Amino acid sequence: MKSHSLRFSLIAAAVFAACSLSATVAAQTETADAPAPVDQPYAGMLTLNVDLTDAGKRIFRSHETIPVKPGAVTLFYPKWIPGEHAPSGPVQNVSGLIIRANGKQLSWRRDLHDMFAIHLDVPQGASQLDLEFQFLSPGDGEGSNFGASASATPDLVDVEFNQLAFYPAGYYTRQIQIQPTVVLPQGWKFGSAMEVDNQSGNTIRFKPVSFNNFVDSPLIAGANFNRVDLAPGEKVPVHLNVVGDGAKDVKLTDKQLEQQRNVVKQTNLLFGAHHYDHYDFLLTLSDHTGHFGLEHHQSSDDRLPANFFTDDDMHLVTASLMPHEFVHSWNGKFRRPADLWTPNFNVPMQDDLLWVYEGLTDYWCGVLTARAGLWTPDQYRDSMANIAAEMTYRTGRAWRSLQDTADAAPLTYYGSESWINWIRDTDFYPEGQLLWLDVDTKIRELSGGKHSLDDFAHAFYGMDNGSYVTKTYTFDDVVNTLNQVQPFDWAKFLRDRLDYTGNELPEHGIERGGWKLVFDDKPNAEAKAWEGIRHGANFAYSMGVMVNQSGRIVDVQWNGPAFQAGLVPGLTIVAVNGRDFSTDALKDAIVAAKSSQAPIELLVKNVDLYSTVKVDYHGGLRYPHLVRADGKDLIGAIVAPRK
Repeated sequence: MKSHSLRFSLIAAAVFAACSLSATVAAQTETADAPAPVDQPYAGMLTLNVDLTDAGKRIFRSHETIPVKPGAVTLFYPKWIPGEHAPSGPVQNVSGLIIRANGKQLSWRRDLHDMFAIHLDVPQGASQLDLEFQFLSPGDGEGSNFGASASATPDLVDVEFNQLAFYPAGYYTRQIQIQPTVVLPQGWKFGSAMEVDNQSGNTIRFKPVSFNNFVDSPLIAGANFNRVDLAPGEKVPVHLNVVGDGAKDVKLTDKQLEQQRNVVKQTNLLFGAHHYDHYDFLLTLSDHTGHFGLEHHQSSDDRLPANFFTDDDMHLVTASLMPHEFVHSWNGKFRRPADLWTPNFNVPMQDDLLWVYEGLTDYWCGVLTARAGLWTPDQYRDSMANIAAEMTYRTGRAWRSLQDTADAAPLTYYGSESWINWIRDTDFYPEGQLLWLDVDTKIRELSGGKHSLDDFAHAFYGMDNGSYVTKTYTFDDVVNTLNQVQPFDWAKFLRDRLDYTGNELPEHGIERGGWKLVFDDKPNAEAKAWEGIRHGANFAYSMGVMVNQSGRIVDVQWNGPAFQAGLVPGLTIVAVNGRDFSTDALKDAIVAAKSSQAPIELLVKNVDLYSTVKVDYHGGLRYPHLVRADGKDLIGAIVAPRK
């Protein structure tokens, strides 16, 4: 799923084989009148025709057929989408639903307890339901999560197929077969991990797949399209497919192409096996779609700003997205927490191991971004310094543990961006990086450098080369594999950090890795790049406030100097020390206050009420950096490319 740096935070062609699941989970449904899912083949094949010729108008038209028998039927719209970690299926965007049997329109009723289920009666003599509906894709700036964010422009479209199909209740979705057909605007090219059965002009029919793999197989298409080979000469193909706002946006330089090829090479070296027949990065570069990443088994849906390849700062701060989603093919798709495996898309998922699913993925994505040469070692350390500072100043640790950020993910994933330091929301991403750096450096320390987390990667993910049959895991499985790599009380080590509440950062991998976090009055390169891109300023570690370029307060450190003075998110700073607001004016005021006893005086607007706020802060500007400390440079060893 989405990588932490952008809060994006992201396909198997064969039917999943049986996977472990407790009987209690298998029997769960959220709809009292729907049959419980059973693990047996569904009779007949679903077909789906998706007309995207109006994609530029953000209208996706769906025509689906579902084989049925006469009697009561419940249809589900996918609710829990793997990788989204919340009941986020965009059912609210489905409109114009008409269901027919034998040419006659049928009445249907939405379930009153579960808005993602509909009930209807199939008349005698009918053997098939014909569904027609439209998915109305959100416009530019609309939506806050994956499927409910902008996905189309006049020049391109991103399709997550869970948006466009219903499926019959009562079956494991891996046992339901579907054959999709897509009609594109004239002249558009496309990328998808699904295999093409045949193509006639702008109509593409794909080979039948399980409903699981159908949902796990997004598609991108557009007028500006580029496809490059990331594994030339290798037996298992990996391609990067790019669509963009303009033709210039989808082109890679020779250096960028080599770096992306290195991502594939270094990731395969890390895990020692792959779990796909082929892999397709599906990269959308647009300023008019949502920006995030969503993992799939044989592809990834990666969406970044249009200037990713053409602006050095943008490339720097977003370079880790595609490595993050690629790692998920191993960690999250092939190996998956047992509580996140469900028999269909409407049984609730449980997120308690997201600190492994997402946190460990985020750790490795940073490491691989450096190993592949997308970041220099200095740039990797800048990223870790920013994460360590953010987590060190996480005031919400006083009440919410790292474990609870995972447990509560369905509540917080798409919540407000205000009070993040106090709420903590998805901290299993950034603090997860620090947790696994702590584990990696501890393994290296205990083994005298003979072992590392790379050995865990081989042991935990490196089996069954070429297989993409999901293998689930539990907390005990993680601990047992760590003990195989390096004997230690890993259960206590992890629980001490996962369950901790208090004022101290419980992870110490940076220090054990031979570095320490310090602050000075100059932003590091990554922080400076972010300020330029966002046109805002981060004074979280000084006066305790983050602001955008118009003066609107984005966040305030709970109990920090700005908070104590009365500032809260949502207010707008109009003037600083009697002069018009600008981020530079506020920065100058913080610098001046260091050598003065006078408070920083702000004119603040709250809706239509103006007031003067005095912030008594005199510590100057503070930005994070990592500097060398005593001991071996384990972090340098961690990010060194593998051969």
